[in-house]
Amino acid sequence: MNRTEFIIATTIILFVAFMLGWFTHWLLHRFTRVAGGDVNEVDNLAKSLHEAEEMRDQAILYLEQREAELTNQISQSEAELRAAMEGLRESRHEAEEMRAYIERMHSTTT
Repeated sequence: MNRTEFIIATTIILFVAFMLGWFTHWLLHRFTRVAGGDVNEVDNLAKSLHEAEEMRDQAILYLEQREAELTNQISQSEAELRAAMEGLRESRHEAEEMRAYIERMHSTTT
């Protein structure tokens, strides 16, 4: 095999390899091609997902604010309860003192 025959054989082999590659690419592209309706459906799904994420973020923000409000109300209610209990304790103590005073006054007069 001389030099010219070697070049021609190499050229033919490279051309056949190129054609096989191109044909394979064409087949893959033909079978994996996305239809236009599918692209629109994917776009709609993406928009819906984005809207759902925004709604979720808003819901989380609302819940956090509501939780903070309720926690604040609970703290205020507990403070009011403590104040009322302290007032009741003081009133009971004063009532006991008054009973004792009345009993002493009653016992000294008789």
